[in-house]
Amino acid sequence: MSSEPPNKKQKTSECVETFPGFATAVIHVGQNPDQWASKSVVPLISLSTTFKQDEPAKPDPYEYTRGGNPTRSVLEACLAASERAKYAHVASSGLAATSMITQTLKSGDHIVTMNDLYGGTNRYFRRVVAKFDISTSFVDCTDLNKLEEAIQPNTKIVWIESPTNPTLRIVDIEGAAKIVHKNPEILLVVDNTFMSPYFQRPLDLGADIVMHSITKYINGHSDVLMGVVITNNAEFAQKMHFLQLAVGAVPSPFDCYLANRGLKTLHVRMKEHERNAVAVAEYLESSPHVERVYYPGLPSHPQHDLAKKQCKGFSGMVSFRIKGNLQTSQEFLKTLKIFVLAESLGGFESLAELPAAMTHASVSPEERAVLGITDTLIRLSIGLESIDDLIDDLDQALKHACQ
Repeated sequence: MSSEPPNKKQKTSECVETFPGFATAVIHVGQNPDQWASKSVVPLISLSTTFKQDEPAKPDPYEYTRGGNPTRSVLEACLAASERAKYAHVASSGLAATSMITQTLKSGDHIVTMNDLYGGTNRYFRRVVAKFDISTSFVDCTDLNKLEEAIQPNTKIVWIESPTNPTLRIVDIEGAAKIVHKNPEILLVVDNTFMSPYFQRPLDLGADIVMHSITKYINGHSDVLMGVVITNNAEFAQKMHFLQLAVGAVPSPFDCYLANRGLKTLHVRMKEHERNAVAVAEYLESSPHVERVYYPGLPSHPQHDLAKKQCKGFSGMVSFRIKGNLQTSQEFLKTLKIFVLAESLGGFESLAELPAAMTHASVSPEERAVLGITDTLIRLSIGLESIDDLIDDLDQALKHACQ
């Protein structure tokens, strides 16, 4: 064995950062102890709903927590840095963030969105936004020609997920941005929840706005409900701040504190989520009880090369088709011992769900059939448990369900 010291410039797969300085940014940006009289290293929780003013109508700088709060400001600064952006505005949930974005539209406007997206977003566009005479076209945005064809003279937003939920298809964000920006009045919004800012930065790829359900990977502990809108567009950021004040769909200071704490370990957690997800996906692909596996990190994924091009990793979400029928899926899910049958994703614990009956139940049966969201499609959120235990759990449940 060589006695020479290691070359500090040498990089291995264990030490390469997805984005240079990411860990330092999410640990330190917005967290300066000098902002507190106590010099607290851990940002304080300011639970006050109102703040003293030295003169009437001259806040310094806070006035009322709906419009701004010290703990929230700390989190928003850090979230903006995570996407290498200038502005971040948090909301009381991911769907509240979605609502803030669409509240910038007016009657007669049009949205183009991915046909395969989170069921809650689908429901919101179809059953809430439509009531305000704002129309939405649902198209396969993995085909950029279809995306371009769907744009109308009144289109104001193109909304995509990449990877999509739950079939994990990849949209060419840079290609979509080039099409969208042929019209300077259209904004490209990317829901980056599945990847997190650790593995993907849509703003760098040409998106105008990024939103996250912070509830998922960013918080990472399944104990906070929150969303965020992130942008470099100063005019749009002003609109988001106004909506925080005027509508009031903002998170509590305590939830902001928890999310800020979760953000500090995002880079550590995402590495393990991905490591476990790769192993699970490879196991499932080799199983005789599995018809197909959907994971962008597998070479068999039809858009694997695109995923490698625009992402720095593949995250921790895996979907697969079990051989059998609805009863087979139900038996599999009931037999799991470590994976918890529950909605949501991105926490330290592993979850399993049946999208057709759970997260995407609000999508019509006809549309689910077109998208491939069948009774045998199972979605896994791979957690941080020991990988051998996770694979053993999946193995015993598959063998039981498919016997």
